[in-house]
Amino acid sequence: MNVDKAKKRIAKQVKKGFHRYPLISLEYIGKTPDRASEVVISFTAEENAEPQKQTFVSSKDAREDEAIQSALVKIIERADAKTVAEQDGVSVIN
Repeated sequence: MNVDKAKKRIAKQVKKGFHRYPLISLEYIGKTPDRASEVVISFTAEENAEPQKQTFVSSKDAREDEAIQSALVKIIERADAKTVAEQDGVSVIN
C-alpha cells in the first residue's frame, strides 16, 4: 500500500475520536523530534485491560516507512478497532 494512502487511512480513524473498545494507540519514538526511528502500537481489548504492545523499528523515519505504515493499517483492520489514538509528534528518548 502506498505510504500516503496508509497515512490517510490512519488519520481518518484517529479523527473519529473515542468510540469504545477495542482501542489501538500509536506512539512514534525517536532520538530527535524530527525523526521517528520506531513506532509502538498498543492494543487494548476492553476498559481496564492490560494493553498488548508491539514495536516496529525503522532505519529511516517510521512515519514514512511504507512497510510499517501498511502493517499498522492491517493491524487496525484485523483488530476491528473501534478507536484509534495517535500521540502528537515524536516522543524523544535519549
